[in-house]
Amino acid sequence: MSTSKGKKLSGMQKQVLSLYRGFLRAARSKPTEDRRQIESIVSAEFQRNSKQVDRKNFLYIEYLLRRGKKQLDQLKSPDTMGLSAFNVSSSKKQNAKT
Repeated sequence: MSTSKGKKLSGMQKQVLSLYRGFLRAARSKPTEDRRQIESIVSAEFQRNSKQVDRKNFLYIEYLLRRGKKQLDQLKSPDTMGLSAFNVSSSKKQNAKT
């Protein structure tokens, strides 16, 4: 898989895109109103992280991937109807940069 510019994606980039697609697929199994809310939260969270997280902060990105996979597993449960957005303390990002 490659981007429109012909650059190959790294393994971590592929994992992030796979997680994003997984959330969108899981949202399709939910009622329409819940699906829209899930898609909105997921989109906002991924956009926010793409702008705020340093691309070279691999430890933090791996942490976000693990957390996202856990949330995706919860979302796939038939008993789960939606997601709620929450912020992780930004001190981890700041400590990793210093």
